[in-house]
Amino acid sequence: MHENRELVEARISRFLRERLEPARWRDRRPLDLAAWSEPGEPVPFEEAVRREFLPFEAGRSWGAPWDTTWFRVAGTVPTDWTGNDGARPELVIDLGFSGAGPGFQAEALVYTEHGSIVKAVEPRNQHVPLPHRPGETFSYYIEAASNPDVIEGFTYAPTPMGDRATAGQAPLYVFRAADLALLDVPAWNLARDFWTLNGLMHELPTDLPRRHEILRAMERAVDAVDPADITGTAGAGRAALAAVLASPAYASTHRISAVGHAHIDSAWLWPVRETVRKVARTFSNVLELMDSDPGLIFTASSAQQYAWLKEYYPELFARVAERVREGRFVPTGGMWVESDTNMPGGEALARQFLAGKRFFQEEFGVDPAVVWLPDSFGYSAALPQIARAAGARWFLTQKISWNETNTMPHSTFFWEGIDGTRLFTHFPPVDTYNSELSGQELARAQRQYAEKGFANSSLVPFGWGDGGGGPTREMLAAAARTADLEGSPKVQLAGPEQFFTTAEQELAEPPVWSGELYLEFHRGTYTSQANTKKGNRRSEHLLREAELWATTATIRTGAPYPYDALDRAWHTVLLQQFHDILPGTSIAWVHQEAERNYARVAADLEALINGAARTLLGDGGTSAVLNAGPYSQQDVPAGGSAPAPDPRGTEDEVLWEHTGSGWQLSGPHLRLTVDDAGLFTSLVAGGREIFLPGRPGNSFQLFRDTPNQWDAWDLDAHYRFSSTNLMEPDAMVLEEDGRILRIERSFSASTLVQRIGFSPDGRAVDLTVDVDWHERQKLLKLAFPLDVHADRAASEIQFGHLYRPTHANTSWDAARFETVAHRWIHVAEPGFGVAVANDRTYGHDTVRDEVDGRPCTTVRLSLLRSPVFPDPHTDQGPHRFRFSLRPGAGIPEAVAEGYRLNLPLREVAQVGGGELVPLLEVDSPAVVVEAVKLAQDRSGDVVVRLYEAFGGRAAARISTGFGYSSVVVTDLLERPVESGTVEKTDGGVQVSLRPFELMTLRFRVQ
Repeated sequence: MHENRELVEARISRFLRERLEPARWRDRRPLDLAAWSEPGEPVPFEEAVRREFLPFEAGRSWGAPWDTTWFRVAGTVPTDWTGNDGARPELVIDLGFSGAGPGFQAEALVYTEHGSIVKAVEPRNQHVPLPHRPGETFSYYIEAASNPDVIEGFTYAPTPMGDRATAGQAPLYVFRAADLALLDVPAWNLARDFWTLNGLMHELPTDLPRRHEILRAMERAVDAVDPADITGTAGAGRAALAAVLASPAYASTHRISAVGHAHIDSAWLWPVRETVRKVARTFSNVLELMDSDPGLIFTASSAQQYAWLKEYYPELFARVAERVREGRFVPTGGMWVESDTNMPGGEALARQFLAGKRFFQEEFGVDPAVVWLPDSFGYSAALPQIARAAGARWFLTQKISWNETNTMPHSTFFWEGIDGTRLFTHFPPVDTYNSELSGQELARAQRQYAEKGFANSSLVPFGWGDGGGGPTREMLAAAARTADLEGSPKVQLAGPEQFFTTAEQELAEPPVWSGELYLEFHRGTYTSQANTKKGNRRSEHLLREAELWATTATIRTGAPYPYDALDRAWHTVLLQQFHDILPGTSIAWVHQEAERNYARVAADLEALINGAARTLLGDGGTSAVLNAGPYSQQDVPAGGSAPAPDPRGTEDEVLWEHTGSGWQLSGPHLRLTVDDAGLFTSLVAGGREIFLPGRPGNSFQLFRDTPNQWDAWDLDAHYRFSSTNLMEPDAMVLEEDGRILRIERSFSASTLVQRIGFSPDGRAVDLTVDVDWHERQKLLKLAFPLDVHADRAASEIQFGHLYRPTHANTSWDAARFETVAHRWIHVAEPGFGVAVANDRTYGHDTVRDEVDGRPCTTVRLSLLRSPVFPDPHTDQGPHRFRFSLRPGAGIPEAVAEGYRLNLPLREVAQVGGGELVPLLEVDSPAVVVEAVKLAQDRSGDVVVRLYEAFGGRAAARISTGFGYSSVVVTDLLERPVESGTVEKTDGGVQVSLRPFELMTLRFRVQ
C-alpha cells in the first residue's frame, strides 16, 4: 500500500534537503590559508601578491565594509582521488555567505599563482575547478570584496553602509571554509534530476496523471538511494528517474529560448569601482562554464562594461573576444549602458547607441540588433525611432511586468513611437530577468504568454543578476533536462537574435502598442537625487555648446577638434544615465561620485567652450554673447553671437509696484499680481486671465512621502492625502532696482527663496527658486492651477512631445498620476495655451479640476524628495531651480521656451569682436537642429542632427556657412542610409520631415 501524496512529498523534500544536497562533496579537507587586508581602493594582482600574507584560519572574522582582503590557499591533491569512481576535485570557498543572493554581499575573484583569472566565488557558486592531478600541489589567490548587504533582506531601512565615511570598520563576515573537496558527480546529477522533476511536479495540476507519475518515480528513487552510501546508490536512484525524464514534451508545448545572461547594474548598492570587479567576476564565471559546457550561449549588454574589462583585465577581455568570434559570447543592447530612457535628452539617447555600437564594431566586428533593457524604469515613446535610427530591429524588456495596476496585454508585439516608427518587441512572460530555469518559472512563462494561438515562443533570460553572477552549472543542468520533457515547456539554449528571428517569423501580424511604455511603479525616480539630475541636464547642454563652438572653430579657423576630450565627457555622462544613477536610486557613494564627475565635466567643457569662443572672436577689449540654442534670443541669432548688451538696461524696463494687497508687475504683454502670501492671484496676457478666483498659482506644497516599498524609487498615490501649503512668507522685498520680487519662506528645518520677474521679451514670468532642504520623507511641489480647459497635456520628451490625458477615465489613466517631462509642459484649449518650462526638473503631474463650476487644469512640478533608502541623506542642502510660465503659448512657443531656459545666452569677455555668423541657418522654426559636430571617424565631415519639433509635417531650407562637396542622410552611427535623400540648393539643402521625424545629415567639407 502506497503512502498518500502529502506524506511522499514531505519525504522527498527532506531527502533532498538533508540527504542529497549535503552529499554533493563526499570529502572535504581544509587548505593552508593566509591573508592580508586592503582598506583602501583595490590593487591589481601584481601588487597584491607582493604584500605580506599572514596565517589565517576558518572561523575568523574578516572584511570591514567595502574593504578588500586577499587570501592565499594552498594544498596537495590526495593521491587516492583518482576520479575513477565518478568524482573530481575542486576548491570550495565559503566567505561567510548569508542568505542574501549573489551580488548583494561578499564575493571574490580567484587567480592562479601566475595571475590568470579562473572564476568568481559567490553565494550560489562557491566551487573552483581544479585541473591538478593526484599528488600535485597548488596555490591560488582570492581577491575577496567585503561588500555590505546594503538592502538587508529588502527592508528599506536607513543604513550607513552606502557611504564609506559612515560605514564603520567592524568586520562583516566570518570566513567559513577554504576546502579541497571531491565533487560526487553521480550524486550531483541525481540532485539535479530531483530538482527539475520536483519543480515540474509542483506546477502540474493534482488531477493530471503526469504529476503522480513523477511523484511515484521520485518515491522509488528515494527508496533506491541508501543515505549511508549515496555514492554507491546514486546510480540506482537515477535509474528510477530515467523513464520520467525521457518522456518527451507535447508537440504543442510552449517553446522557450533560454538566453544566458547576467544583469549587472553599473552602479546601485555598490559604487562604480565595484561594478568593474563584478564584470570581471561574472564574465570569468561564464568563460569557465563555456569551457565545460559547449552549448552555453551568453549575452551581455553595456559597452561600458566591456570597456572596463579591456582597461582593467586585458587578459580576460582577450578571452571574451575569442568567445565573441565563436558566436558564444554575444554582445547585445548596442548602448553604452543599460540607460534610463525617461530622463536622458534626445541627443544623449542617440549617443548611447553611437558610443555603444561603435565600441562593439571596433572591438568585435559586431552590430547588435537587439535593444536590451530588462530593468529600466519605463520606456520613452521616442525610443522606437531612436533605436531604429541606430540600426536596431528588436527590443526586449521585462520591467513592465512590475506594474502595480494594469497588466500589459501582449508578450510579443510592435511598439510604435511618436513618429510612427515600429519596433518589434518582446516582454518575457517569465517575469524575471534572473531566472534559474526552475519549474515554477518555466510554467509561469507558458501560462502568461499572451499570444497563444498566434505564436508559441518566448525568451527566458537566465543567470544571477543585478549584482552579477551569471549562469551556473546547475542552471545548465536544468536546461538540459527540460529540453524535451513532458509537462514542461521545451527549453533551448539560444542567443537573443536567434529568438527574435524565430519570433518574427512565427508572429505574422503582431499587435501594436502605441506610445510610451509607462511603468506603473517607481514614479519617484523622476525626482530623487535632484543634484544628479541637475548634473545630467546641465552636462547635456554644455556638450551641445562645446560641440557646436568647437565645430565652428575647426571649420572657420582650422583649430584642432577636441575629439578625445568630448568622448571622455560623453562617456562620463552616458555612464551616469544608467538606470540606477540618473533615477536617483543608488547609495550615497554613487551619487557623491556622480556629482564630482559632473563638476569635472562642466569644468572641462567650459574650458573647451571658452577656448573655441576666443579662437572664433579673437582677443580684445569687448564682450560678446553666444547663442547655442536653435532659436534667436534677444537679437542674437541661433548658433551665432552678437555684441553684449548694455548692462545698465533701458529706461522702459518694467518694475514691481506695491499695491494695497500685494505686488504688481505690468508690461506691454503681461500683468502679474502677487498677494501678500506670495501667490499669483492674477496673470493677464492679451486680455486673458489665466488664474481663477480662489485658485492662485505659484503655490508651494509639501507632502508626506512614505512609499509602501522602495523609498527612492516610489511615489505612491497616497502622498496626495497629506499636504501643507506654504502660505506665509517671512519676507517680500525688491531686488535689482525693482525688477525682481524676492520672497522668503521657512518651513520645518528648511528655507526657500524665490525670485520673480519677466523674461527678457516680457512674454513669460521667470522664477528662480533656491531651497535649503533639510526634510525627511517629504515631497515639495510647485503648483499652477490654470484657467484652461485641457483634456490632455503635452510633455516634451526626446525629439518631440507626448500627449497624456489629464483625466482618470481608465485604470491606465489613473495609474499615470506622476509623469516625466523634459524642458516643458503645455496645456491648452482651442485658441489659448500655457507653457511651463524648467531647467532641471523631470517629475510632473497635470490634472483637471473644477472651481465653482468652472474647469481648471493644474500643472505641478516635483522639485525635491527626501527618501531615506538607500541614501538616508538624499539631497540635504542647497538647490536652485529655474522655471518660466508663458501664457498665450502654443507648442512652438513651448519648444522655444524650453531651449531658452536650458541654453541661456553665454557672455564672453575680453574678445575682439562680437558678431559671429552661424554655421547653419534653418528657415523653419519647426525643424530644430539638436547637434552639430564632427564625424566620429575623424574624417572632418560635419554631422548635423535635426528633428521636427511641433508634431506636423515640415519643410525647411538649411543654409550652410561653409563649403561642402556632398551631403547624405545617415543613421545615428553616421552611416549613409538608402532611404534618406536631401535636395541640394544654392548654399544649402532642402529637407522634408514627417511629424517628429529625426534626421542626421553628413556634409563632406571642401
